[in-house]
Amino acid sequence: MFGFLKTKKDDPAAQATANTATQAPRLSWSERLKTGLSRARATLNTPLTELFSRAKIDDELLDDLETILLMADCGVEATHWLLAELKATVKRDKLETPAQLRSALAQGLQTLLAPLEQSLDASGQQPFIIMIAGVNGAGKTTSIGKLAKHFQSQGKSVLLAAGDTFRAAAREQLTAWGDRNGITVIAQESGDPAAVVYDAINAARARKIDVVLADTAGRLPTQLHLMEEIAKVRRVIQKADPSGPHEVLLVLDANIGQNAVQQVKAFDKAIGVTGLIVTKLDGTAKGGVLAAIARQCPKPVRFIGVGEGIDDLQAFRAGEFVDALLGFSPGSSLGSSS
Repeated sequence: MFGFLKTKKDDPAAQATANTATQAPRLSWSERLKTGLSRARATLNTPLTELFSRAKIDDELLDDLETILLMADCGVEATHWLLAELKATVKRDKLETPAQLRSALAQGLQTLLAPLEQSLDASGQQPFIIMIAGVNGAGKTTSIGKLAKHFQSQGKSVLLAAGDTFRAAAREQLTAWGDRNGITVIAQESGDPAAVVYDAINAARARKIDVVLADTAGRLPTQLHLMEEIAKVRRVIQKADPSGPHEVLLVLDANIGQNAVQQVKAFDKAIGVTGLIVTKLDGTAKGGVLAAIARQCPKPVRFIGVGEGIDDLQAFRAGEFVDALLGFSPGSSLGSSS
């Protein structure tokens, strides 16, 4: 009933990628992040540059800054928090010109996002069971493939559970990622996703696999009966391993703005989200949604993604993100934006 799908080591797609990598130097992650966030940065930089070039700090300037932050998907709560921090900084440090607010804004945003910077530690359990959820189109299955590569780079063995039996293409996509990474994928043609995950955990235990990545069917948070199916997967994981799941990751598409906040709340209620993967920051995302999450439903951002490459998913670092998003960091001068 269950299939054990293994890799084809001569995968032509993977070989083509490898050949391309040897032909051109690969940008560093910091450079790729800045490139990926270039659209969001361009959207923010024009109004911010105009704002910080004004003659004085007044109510009109702060009102305009509020509008810019809201337009950047920061959300009402985060925007009000940032403005309160800026006003306090102006008073405390006796700031006189808008140019002096520039560094203060970067510092405030970094302070807001810093608590979300918590790396994922997959040690301490064998197998370490990670349940992955998210709506269709968020980049869930692709993120699983990238996560597998991430753990392999740490010397860990990985097994994939194709629990998205609702969508046949998801199973095929996950199998392709398994082929690409040299990882066994446990799949079923159709049926109960919880059964697939249960079987995968037992197989991982027998084989002494380090990490199990369990895909679950993409669901909209408004589809309550389908959300219950994901909750069932979580309960079955606990039957297979009472200590699991050891991590419950929600994959979020950064392009959906404030809807991301509602998804975090809904999935957290159903399955107890312990961390986030924020994808597609290189699209039309405005970047501020992380600030909204930090204020309204703070969850550790384990990874962020800015591309389709296998290594285009990296740990979230607040300072690095703020620098890439704004084009300047705390302490930078007005003329140094990139």
